[in-house]
Amino acid sequence: MPTDAERACFEAGIKFGSLYHQFAGTPVSPDSAESLGRAMEEAIENQPHCVDVDVDVRTDRIAAELESQSAAYTELTGRFIGVRMLIEYAGVTVRTRMEMEGDYPMMKLVGVEA
Repeated sequence: MPTDAERACFEAGIKFGSLYHQFAGTPVSPDSAESLGRAMEEAIENQPHCVDVDVDVRTDRIAAELESQSAAYTELTGRFIGVRMLIEYAGVTVRTRMEMEGDYPMMKLVGVEA
């Protein structure tokens, strides 16, 4: 049987997978970035054991991307978002974040506290 800490980490992984793969590819512009970020937060906070989600949609990076395009929007990818989550399971608190490492969005455990 997994420990409570292992289960809490698993729950964090499930939330990250859901957040990223549900929203990757969503059309986004600087004007829609804030509402998309809120929608992402609210969607993931519905899941069990999720206490807090903070999605920072980086409008400066989106605007820079759009400078070289003819469209007024681009597709959401990991390079346009930073995410922090707080998961609580059976008295264990897991803190996580997602940030770019090179060209890949890495989802990381920041801390596990019992």
